[in-house]
Amino acid sequence: MPKKEFHVLLVEDNKHDVRFVRRAWQQNRITNILHVVPHGQACIDYLLNQGEYSDSVKHPKPGLVLLDIRMPVMDGIECLRRIRELPELKRLPVVMLTTSKEEEDLIRGYELGCNSFIQKPVDFDRLSEAVRVIHLYWTLSELPPL
Repeated sequence: MPKKEFHVLLVEDNKHDVRFVRRAWQQNRITNILHVVPHGQACIDYLLNQGEYSDSVKHPKPGLVLLDIRMPVMDGIECLRRIRELPELKRLPVVMLTTSKEEEDLIRGYELGCNSFIQKPVDFDRLSEAVRVIHLYWTLSELPPL
């Protein structure tokens, strides 16, 4: 697999899903560092190095955001809207990785500028394969400068 170093930010409130994504990361030997925040407001704070994420060395800008939709505090759709409103973040690749099957979520996500919308598989083997393919695609892609 090609080596391209960038950090990945997973925005996910479900601890089981976080554990499965981390396990898939390990199973696929993905070396890109995975950071995790529990909701959309934490994502915005992380991306802007605000509050508990103010240390930009511990919380570097990611090259890719994996964003769930259904979360407390701020959902993924609102988070995506805010990301795209900020000039310093609007080119940041965002993949909506969610269990939502609502067509409205898909349409809204693309209208707001998500780069991909991927149905999160419910079993581990399929999730692991999805993580592998997402990583491979974004490793081969030219990412915008951070």
